[in-house]
Amino acid sequence: KWVREMMTWFIYDITDDRTRRELIKIAQKHGLYRVQKSVFLGNIEKDEIDEIISESEKVINLREDSLYIFPVCEADYKKATLLGLSFEKDIVQDEKPVLFF
Repeated sequence: KWVREMMTWFIYDITDDRTRRELIKIAQKHGLYRVQKSVFLGNIEKDEIDEIISESEKVINLREDSLYIFPVCEADYKKATLLGLSFEKDIVQDEKPVLFF
């Protein structure tokens, strides 16, 4: 089965620490990289986006919290401009090996 991966932004504004920690676990579980305090990004399978939405809906307060999940095609992602201190686009795209010590 061929599944297409999409670069996906996962951006949240959550006031409750416990809820925030749960969202962070969801993002990391699905292979998203933290690029800012409340922003994750990663190359994930399209089918996985539905899983992330489903898991997140169980955690957040839909009346108080904000969560944005933006799938972006590769062509548009490559057009992104990063200014100032930013993340390494190659690592997020899984094009550069990452070593952990």
